[in-house]
Amino acid sequence: MPAETALAFIASSYGILMAISPLLQIRAILRHQSSHGVSAAYQGVLLVGFGLWFSYGIASDNWAIIVPNAFAIVVSAVTIAVTRRFRVPVL
Repeated sequence: MPAETALAFIASSYGILMAISPLLQIRAILRHQSSHGVSAAYQGVLLVGFGLWFSYGIASDNWAIIVPNAFAIVVSAVTIAVTRRFRVPVL
């Protein structure tokens, strides 16, 4: 296997782990029934970036970029939804 292919596989695999890491945040939100201290705006900024990288991967036909960013888009969108759902209104 060429070094470039091996590195693409390793980077893409780790990218998937990074993409699903917000599931730990979702777990904490669900456990505490509150998203206090969690920034939905931060996740929104990341979501835009993931979308841009996903689009670049499509344009360049690069599956090592497409796959982890597809995971990241889904998990980031779910994280935003859960964060908003468990947001306690400020009185």
